[in-house]
Amino acid sequence: MTPSREVICRDCLTTAGGLEDVQRCPACGSPRVLHHPELRSLAIAHIDCDSFYASIEKRDSPALKDKPLLIGGTGPRSVVSTACYIARRYGCRSAMPMYKARELCPQAVVLPPDHGKYKRVSTEIHRIFQYYTDVIQPIALDEAYLDLAHRDDIPEVLANIALRVEQEVGISVSIGLAYCKFLAKMASDLNKPRGFSIIGRQEAMAFLAPRPVRAIHGVGPALERKLIEQGFTTVADLQVASPLDLKARFGSMGRYLWHLARGEDDRPVNTDREAKSISAETTYDVDQSDPDALLATLKGLADRVETRLKRADLSASVVQIKLKTPDFRLLTRQARLPDPTQLARQLMRHAEPLLRREATGRAFRLVGLGVDGLGPSSAADPPDLFSL
Repeated sequence: MTPSREVICRDCLTTAGGLEDVQRCPACGSPRVLHHPELRSLAIAHIDCDSFYASIEKRDSPALKDKPLLIGGTGPRSVVSTACYIARRYGCRSAMPMYKARELCPQAVVLPPDHGKYKRVSTEIHRIFQYYTDVIQPIALDEAYLDLAHRDDIPEVLANIALRVEQEVGISVSIGLAYCKFLAKMASDLNKPRGFSIIGRQEAMAFLAPRPVRAIHGVGPALERKLIEQGFTTVADLQVASPLDLKARFGSMGRYLWHLARGEDDRPVNTDREAKSISAETTYDVDQSDPDALLATLKGLADRVETRLKRADLSASVVQIKLKTPDFRLLTRQARLPDPTQLARQLMRHAEPLLRREATGRAFRLVGLGVDGLGPSSAADPPDLFSL
């Protein structure tokens, strides 16, 4: 006999206990019910908006609802910022060259990104998060980690957040719930859109074992090739390996891989309240050498850093770029700003020349932008900055 279990309805928020093998809510009949043996003992959530830019544009233009939609530029070297779920059926995806996406889906509607609007929507969503917890780590405009350990109604809170975002903001989110950030992030990707997936401690090793090594956070194409060449094709191969052997083969990254392969991740949800620096970065699926594509990525990272500076009520007086080569060599370059700023366009004014000096045809697997020399927001962007 299947053991009885508690279920929570994601649509009407009804909680029912003592039930066996429930597939639908006993109150409203919805199939969107949550149940898991560790439902009440997990506290780290990752919330990710579904096709964020495209979902906002479809919300604001109902005629686009059933059409494939790509957000991005239309120039010959433009890349896709977001592909809606209809466009993804044709093989379109984020970071793909726009010309390639249009070849795959010639009927797609292409719209330029409206970053100001997306920032406003992100602020609305984070206000909903803040109603339930102040332990929030924003990762980008469209995703964040939440630590809800101080609450005893965690699954209800997360289901309510998803409903409020849909009802008050008009887009959907997917949620991952686990005991650590690594698995919460993986869980949120399992059942998009409008997903809510749970990974507990008892199942973590078995859940991870059959997955390819690229599923581990931080494993890009170059490291994946190196792992496969040495016989590590699945996470299970890393789980049974000696941590000392992995360290000998891959340095400090080897021990990191061993721990994550076993579902061990002790990184806290970092609220950035006492941040000494703020940064954002992107790892490409395929190493990127096109200067314009690299610059487009850097602009997106500058927008993310602006959001985090404003949310933290801080300004920055130093901007830094980070570039990682396919062989994992790290390059950093920085510039001191004439005046503290919170604005992406001011960060880019000084970061762009740094990037162009390095983007001379070399390929990079990662691009990052960070700021340092943090101070109060009151010092940011003095009026004479705009009169130059």
